[in-house]
Amino acid sequence: MSPHSQQSKTIGRFAPSPTGALHFGSLVTAVGSYCLARREGGLWLLRMEDLDLPRVVPGAADAILRTLEGLGFEWDGEVVYQSRRTSAYEAALERLRAKHLVFDCACSRKEVTASAPHVGEEGPIYPGTCRDGLPPGRRPRALRFRVPEQAVCFTDGLFGPLEQHLADGVGDFVLRRADGLFAYQLAVVVDDAEAGVNQVVRGADLLWSTPRQICLHGCLDNPVPRYLHLPLALAADGEKISKRHGQLELPPFGQGGALLQAVLSFLGQPVPAALAGAPAREVLAWGSAYFDPARIPAASRYFDLSATTGYTHSL
Repeated sequence: MSPHSQQSKTIGRFAPSPTGALHFGSLVTAVGSYCLARREGGLWLLRMEDLDLPRVVPGAADAILRTLEGLGFEWDGEVVYQSRRTSAYEAALERLRAKHLVFDCACSRKEVTASAPHVGEEGPIYPGTCRDGLPPGRRPRALRFRVPEQAVCFTDGLFGPLEQHLADGVGDFVLRRADGLFAYQLAVVVDDAEAGVNQVVRGADLLWSTPRQICLHGCLDNPVPRYLHLPLALAADGEKISKRHGQLELPPFGQGGALLQAVLSFLGQPVPAALAGAPAREVLAWGSAYFDPARIPAASRYFDLSATTGYTHSL
């Protein structure tokens, strides 16, 4: 157990995937999570979610760290890399297996799609083909979590009270994929619990991952963190800004104050005019002291980074 878990103070985190350079959407999450943790005198941890090795871009993790440092971010403790923690995920699976909460599944994605009873939150609902044992002659591919027949209720820091019935909304979901890689839903729960994270601030695209993670926390006897999901910054095509829209291109001399002001403004924070032209660290310090979660808008919306700051995305 991490020594952080013994502390009553707020422990937040930022967990980018090193599949490319930092982009504006990820920076929104970094700023929001950092300011909300620091305003409470809390810790801010950094984790690289590099489990999906085929998608990891060599050098991307170091580039993200350099970008964050250049913008004035300071994290607590060592950077955690999920790729080095597979034994912890395997141990969690064994704990769930001992409680009969996981089962081997032989179904391919095509088979699930063809026989799904209906479409759920993120695609076809698993029809339960292997729930009571593998069909004759079939070999296991993935390992699935046996979801309970109950609703998961939680209160999000921005969206308020929410509820999802896991069986109807997502079905029995995968914890270890057919290629042997551990699924995001399991890894994030294990990592947050071990680090003592009690404040999860991330993008609204992960809002409906939360019920699955809360359920897993309960089954693993973990405390459940507080959750707040930030609005998404949308590109001109109406999709959330992501690495396919290009990487963040910093200006000369490491001046990032205007960029951070743009992020804070996007999150509804009234950045003082006196901070115009201020260095990045000063802007981030202001955000850490005065960030008001009540001002965060719930709606995701288009954001033209170049028009606001003069910064560009390189494709």
